[in-house]
Amino acid sequence: MQLMAIGINYATASVALREKLAIAPEAQAAAVVELAAQLTAAAGDSTGEALILSTCNRTEIVVGGLQAESVVLEWLASYCGVARAEFIEHVYTHRGRDALNHLIRVASGLDSMVLGEPQIFGQMKSAFAVSRGVNALGAELGPALEHVFAVAKKVRSGTAIGENPVSVAYAAVAMAQRLFSELAQARVLLVGAGATIELVAKHMRDAGADQITVANRTLEKAHILASALGSRAMLLAELPENLSDFDIVITSTASQLPIIGKGMVEQAMKARKHKPMFMVDIAVPRDIEPQVAELPDAYLYSVDDLKGIIDQNVKLRQEEAGKAQEIIAGGVEQYQSWVRSRDASDLVVAYRDATQIMCDEQLHKARQLLASGESPEAVLESFARSLARKMMHTPTVEMRNAAAAADKNLLDAARILFDLPESGPMDEP
Repeated sequence: MQLMAIGINYATASVALREKLAIAPEAQAAAVVELAAQLTAAAGDSTGEALILSTCNRTEIVVGGLQAESVVLEWLASYCGVARAEFIEHVYTHRGRDALNHLIRVASGLDSMVLGEPQIFGQMKSAFAVSRGVNALGAELGPALEHVFAVAKKVRSGTAIGENPVSVAYAAVAMAQRLFSELAQARVLLVGAGATIELVAKHMRDAGADQITVANRTLEKAHILASALGSRAMLLAELPENLSDFDIVITSTASQLPIIGKGMVEQAMKARKHKPMFMVDIAVPRDIEPQVAELPDAYLYSVDDLKGIIDQNVKLRQEEAGKAQEIIAGGVEQYQSWVRSRDASDLVVAYRDATQIMCDEQLHKARQLLASGESPEAVLESFARSLARKMMHTPTVEMRNAAAAADKNLLDAARILFDLPESGPMDEP
């Protein structure tokens, strides 16, 4: 199997090093073209095949060959402007079967920092599309990656590896569901408009919440997220007079100081006539003063309080990881069988071609003899004997050499290939 994966990831290299070796999405097409050209130049007799997967947690290069490690590493060092000595000890290399197994694990989310996360599959598909777009996928890499995606889909559909989210955003929503069995009846306030709050909003929508308000320091960003949710937006400055309207408050901003204080919540609780308010602060530094937890009917949870939910779901994912690896092992074996079959097909074609050439040569000689006046019977006899000698020559020589070397495996193979009896002169060296 002509397949090799080389790279670094969150487990082998620091974020500082990963940043140095990262390749921006807009630069990947040109980078693949450059790398493929260098692989072609190094191989001489084959076209370079390459795929570059670069995310915040990994930079991996996949090539259709087993001996290109030095070429890839030299190219990566040159392209990123990083001395090879600076990253070489952090690099891992997988070849053949191990490379295929690794790539399926990556695509399935089993090799991710967050076990089972689904984003990496889409990132790999995008990298595949880039390589295909610049004709950097050939007979080795193209079929292998198609198989990687097919098995990764089986892992997703055949296990629950991705059905127990382990993000802080999900945990916040899961905790809210414990207190509000019908989230559709709850009024929800999301404070912030970054990626975490976007993920909270998605989970809230999936859980049935449809009364969602987004509050942010700038109204424009709040409007962008709110419009995607079909909800309303407000400024952080409006919080004091509006906080009492909400049953659930989830915050995640980049503020260095709390934006919701004990006094603000105390006034909101009075206006609510002490109707309970569920609050989750998933920001670091915190958005809500810890003293809010002292207020009656205000249920405040921090990111640390969500750890139990996250740990439980991580355990569930780890249990599913074993099932996933069984699917992956089967997928690797299936692909290896296909490669062996493909290689055998090439051998069969080569054998048929060689035999046909031999027959055509003898047929040409026979026609010349007939044209010169030789009797058809003599020509046919000469044709048959000459063709038989030609076809038997190489196998006969190799069988004799095998007998002299006591190579029983080759002799047994000859019996099978030529449908010969189990015993005979071939048994004697």
